Amino acid sequence: MKAALASLINRKNRSKTAFDVEEELQFHLEMLEHKFTRHGMSSADARAAALRRFGNPDKIKNQCLEICRGSSPLRGVLKVLSVLLAFTGLAIHIFSSDYKVAHVGDTLTAIAITGRLLLYVRGLTPSIFLPATKQGSLSVVSNSSDDSSN
Repeated sequence: MKAALASLINRKNRSKTAFDVEEELQFHLEMLEHKFTRHGMSSADARAAALRRFGNPDKIKNQCLEICRGSSPLRGVLKVLSVLLAFTGLAIHIFSSDYKVAHVGDTLTAIAITGRLLLYVRGLTPSIFLPATKQGSLSVVSNSSDDSSN
């Protein structure tokens, strides 16, 4: 019963977050479109220019939602616990006079560092490392060489 309730609450929060992100992106697109319209573009041209300048709204929305999912309270607790475990292991290593006890401290520190690295790697996505292609995605930041060729 608790699991079903937690799932329902998380689903509601995810849909609210998705709605908020979509609303925010739409606001920024409208602001860009308004800016281009003030500079003398027609409404259709301003919309197209805003989309080119802003990038792919769906891709940006998905990236924002991935960031939101990556900062869950559980991840925060795990990060804090790994830091505490590392400091505990370091303190045991420093203040112990017995080699075997110092080895326990080293082991705790190694576990904490490994856990923290796993949390870091878990948050990475392949899209960070793959180069963007010109056809597949539009960038929010435009290069001056690309702008001069259009």
